[in-house]
Amino acid sequence: MNTIRTTMTLALGLLLGMGPAAFASDIGIPVTVVVTQEDGTPIPTAVVRHPLEAARHPVNTVNGEWTESVLYMQDGSEYIFEKGMTLEFEVSAPGYINQKIQYLVRKRKNRFPVVLHPMVMEDDAEEMDDPVIQFGRDKPID
Repeated sequence: MNTIRTTMTLALGLLLGMGPAAFASDIGIPVTVVVTQEDGTPIPTAVVRHPLEAARHPVNTVNGEWTESVLYMQDGSEYIFEKGMTLEFEVSAPGYINQKIQYLVRKRKNRFPVVLHPMVMEDDAEEMDDPVIQFGRDKPID
C-alpha cells in the first residue's frame, strides 16, 4: 500500500513540474552506515550490500558513509526502510574481514558505525626447496 501511495505521489509531482527530489523525504527513513578502521579513519573502498539485493553500494570515498532510504530488489520491487524494520547488511572492503550486521530502524537518527578489522596474512618463515622434476627420465644425466 505504501509503495502505491509513493508512486502516485511521485507521478502527481512530476505532472505538476516538481522533480523527484522534492519528495525524497517521503520515501522511507534514511539509514546511514559509516565504515571505518579501528582507529576511526574511513575505509574508502568499502561496499554495503543487502543479502536480498544484487547491487553493491560503495561508500563515499571521503568520509566512508553510505546513506539510503530504499533499496531496489532484483524482481523490481522496492524495499522501503520503515520504523521498526530490522535491516541486514554485509559490509566488506579489500584487505578487511567482512562483517554481517543487523540494525533496527528508528524514527530518526539512523546512523551507525561499522568497524572493519584488517585481515592478518601470515608469512611462511620456511622457504621450500625447489621441486625435482625428472622430465620423463629414470636416470639423471651425468
